Amino acid sequence: MSRHLKVGFCLVLTLFFVTFSVQTAQDKLVIISPHWEGIEQEFNRGFESWYKEQTGRTIKMDWLDQGGTSSDIRFIEAEYKRLKDGINIDLLFGGGTDAFMKLAEMGFLEAYKLPEKQLMGLPTDMNGIPVYDSQYRWYGAALSSFGVMHNEALRSRLRLPRVSNWKDLTNPRLIGRVGAADPRESGSAHMIYEIILQGYGWQDGFSILTQLAANVRGFSAGSNAIPKDVVAGQVIYGMAIDFYAYGAIAQQSDPNKIQYTLPPDATVIAPDSIAILKGAPNKKIAEMFVTYVMSKAGQKLWLLRDTDPEGPKIKGGLNRASVLPSLYDELGDRSVVSNPFESTLTPIQYDPVKGSSRTKVLNDLMGALLIDQHKELVKTWRAIHKSKNEDKRNKAISILCELPLTESEAVKLEEKFNDNVLRNKKLKEWSKFASNKYRKARKALK
Repeated sequence: MSRHLKVGFCLVLTLFFVTFSVQTAQDKLVIISPHWEGIEQEFNRGFESWYKEQTGRTIKMDWLDQGGTSSDIRFIEAEYKRLKDGINIDLLFGGGTDAFMKLAEMGFLEAYKLPEKQLMGLPTDMNGIPVYDSQYRWYGAALSSFGVMHNEALRSRLRLPRVSNWKDLTNPRLIGRVGAADPRESGSAHMIYEIILQGYGWQDGFSILTQLAANVRGFSAGSNAIPKDVVAGQVIYGMAIDFYAYGAIAQQSDPNKIQYTLPPDATVIAPDSIAILKGAPNKKIAEMFVTYVMSKAGQKLWLLRDTDPEGPKIKGGLNRASVLPSLYDELGDRSVVSNPFESTLTPIQYDPVKGSSRTKVLNDLMGALLIDQHKELVKTWRAIHKSKNEDKRNKAISILCELPLTESEAVKLEEKFNDNVLRNKKLKEWSKFASNKYRKARKALK
């Protein structure tokens, strides 16, 4: 081959690869999300279609998850320690207000103001809890409530008590019958425990959490395991976020088998949020995704049946509440979710600032006192309720529910809890405290 032919051939080959690359280039979006695969599939499908309509281009979406909201937040924080300007992830999709407020405070979220018309359709708050950030760093993408689901068929057969509030879960007849998740892994589990603390106060709330934890069969890493355990009869009662419960109910042939209760002693309806991460590599596309999720088209995916032409395709639907009040009237009976803006339940005055001020300390405190030494806790709880001496039982329960720090001390400690040396020191102290109090409680029965 002559020199000129070789050069010409190389030019043609180069042009071919450049043209091929342009033709096959795909826009991209990287999302970290604790959401279950059904939500990922539906918003992937919906956004791909919407994006093609808007731009004429295709898009590839990568979904990441570290195992739950708490794990995702830890991962994000750790990555920003390594990579100050950006962590090659565009969005965080899913998680409670507390977590997003914390990330915003740390400077890890990018502000994006929705188009004015969309913003006007959003309420600023839900019973005092912000629906979106005043600086537009995060938005509530859906609304969530937290309650107790139970297997009514088995509860009735076993003649176990009905549960209508959180405190009912402390009944010693329920030992090994309750399902719960580890707040160090699950954001919705953390939210449930924080709601109980805010509803009852630090000391009384932890007393309930301690006795409740003693009835738990075992703490799962993710809250998505709990509905499955309730349906299978592994546990009779499960502490769950609403859409997991409603999803399980929707798949039952007997609509009365699985039931769900919002405890009136401490009820909260709170946003489940979305935000663009600092240094997002595909920021403009990330903004478009937020716009889509907050649009009527995106919000309908939460509310509609899987048989509705504008609804989700996944069996059973998504069964989540929209943040758009007007959408409920517009859809009418097409919506499978009741309008939370017209709820007759009186929620507690939840304080997201307080919640975000002690997140890590609360998770680790529960881990050290109630989860890592769960066998010792259950052993002590069983011993307490075998005793026939009421005074000794009450004394032992009082010891069982002791805490190594006050509420104000927990908030102060949170400010220093990124120091791993200090954190590990506290974990050892709390673990020793738990061991000692369990022994002391059993000794009080003698």
